[in-house]
Amino acid sequence: MSGGTVSGETVRGAAKGGRAAATRESILAAAERLFAEHGVAAVSNRQISEAAGQGNNTAVGYHFGSKDDLVRAVVRKHNGQIERLREEMVERAEGSAELRDWVACTVLPTARHLSGLGTPTWFGRFYAQISTDPAYRDAMAEESLGSPALVRAVDGLNRCLPDLPLEVRVERGDMARQVMVHMLAERERALAVNAATPRTSWQQAATGIVDALTGLWLAPVTHPKENQR
Repeated sequence: MSGGTVSGETVRGAAKGGRAAATRESILAAAERLFAEHGVAAVSNRQISEAAGQGNNTAVGYHFGSKDDLVRAVVRKHNGQIERLREEMVERAEGSAELRDWVACTVLPTARHLSGLGTPTWFGRFYAQISTDPAYRDAMAEESLGSPALVRAVDGLNRCLPDLPLEVRVERGDMARQVMVHMLAERERALAVNAATPRTSWQQAATGIVDALTGLWLAPVTHPKENQR
């Protein structure tokens, strides 16, 4: 650059960078959709490249490396916004002794994010696919479950249940994740194919999930000795 004039090399570099960013976004969108519809293992890099409009079948590997890296990139694409929504909810819930407030902090951010994406969306089904895939569920957990706002929400939830035995707490945490992930994915699927849904909005659907999970956390605990009677 000289005298305020942008060199041709700078312009070409910027254009190349813009094309690379657009290619990455196309690949991410195609991968998310195909993984959501078919599962990660059933989708090849070639299929993703073709769906993204890339003539070069090595485009996925060039831009993302391994399939594990691509899965993580899809999760990160959404997690930033979900984390911001959850931070706002956690700040408002701070100090609450109401279990339902903390359950809402685990459910509503994802539902609100999906609502903001319009229709159809793919992330709910993508997340459901990788959450049950042994090859990728650890990557999903590393990218999602350790988020600071989610950790604070779970801490708040646990403070509301001081007498719940540890093994039951762990078990119900697993149950709660399964209900939330798969109910959101099922609503997303129904909307994508114009099928009927029990609730008319994402907010209402999330409210139903929060109600159910609050009941799950507060359900009575049958101790082993009682079970043997």
